[in-house]
Amino acid sequence: MGLDHAATKPHEQLARHLDSKMAAVNTLIRERMASRHAPRIPEVTAHLVEAGGKRLRPMLTLATADMCGYGGAFDVHLAATVEFIHTATLLHDDVVDESQQRRGRPTANLLWDNKSSVLVGDYLFARAFQLMVEPGNLRVLDILSNAAAVIAEGEVLQLSAARDLKTDESIYLQVVRGKTAALFSAATEVGGVIADAPEAQIQALFEYGDALGIAFQIVDDLLDYQGDSSATGKNVGDDFRERKLTLPVIKAVAAADETERAFWIRTIEKGRQEDGDLEHALDLLTKHGALEATRQDALSWAAKAKSAMDTLPDHAVRGMLTDLADYVVARVN
Repeated sequence: MGLDHAATKPHEQLARHLDSKMAAVNTLIRERMASRHAPRIPEVTAHLVEAGGKRLRPMLTLATADMCGYGGAFDVHLAATVEFIHTATLLHDDVVDESQQRRGRPTANLLWDNKSSVLVGDYLFARAFQLMVEPGNLRVLDILSNAAAVIAEGEVLQLSAARDLKTDESIYLQVVRGKTAALFSAATEVGGVIADAPEAQIQALFEYGDALGIAFQIVDDLLDYQGDSSATGKNVGDDFRERKLTLPVIKAVAAADETERAFWIRTIEKGRQEDGDLEHALDLLTKHGALEATRQDALSWAAKAKSAMDTLPDHAVRGMLTDLADYVVARVN
């Protein structure tokens, strides 16, 4: 738990190291989320953008570009692009999931309405595409536009997979790569591309972002069953109540006997949940070691992320990114 309780956390170190660049990103975000004709757009966007998030994804773009020796200004555009894509997906996700809380605050769809959240999300996607074109780099455009498509694909796959007990770990990984890891890996990869880094380094940056994103999502899914709601901004068991078949449940279902499987069919597939079901679900997760096995998976992906850094330049940022992989799993380590 050392990194989680450290005086200075890795993302805070990155934020200080990238202070001037992140200020430029924040300025650009505020400029591009403006709208002369539809004042609701900046209202809805500001509610989420200003909610105190770590800005982790745009920092990854700035950090990897810096580590690879980039000296231009377009890393700021790409970092803002990544944040707009992320914010757009959050707006859409909260509508799809019928969420009422995000980062400890009411969601935009609750404060305004679903239509506003969807349409403002669409606006931010459009702004992201405008930004990603400006550096004039076709490879960057290919990476980020492909990431946007993969994210959408992952969300659609999750619609069918999340409540189907036939969903196994390979399908879960495909969903996670879409909904979370795709933007992490795109954020890190474009930093190397814009810096014209060697291909081996660009591939390593992709692998780092991919593994980091997977670890990040697995931890998020695990904390839904054993986290502190005041720290996570979510109620324990939200995924169960929303009938999401995440990794801990997938592992428990794979080990279930006939009676236990009937329980999962009733609660997840059919959605007939009763008082005490969450507690029983937690008992089954503990019985089959599903929570511990999920924790080990998260640690394994974090280790893969750190291993990918071995081929990258010796730079102050490299150590921060390595520590970041440990920090992502610190709450379950």
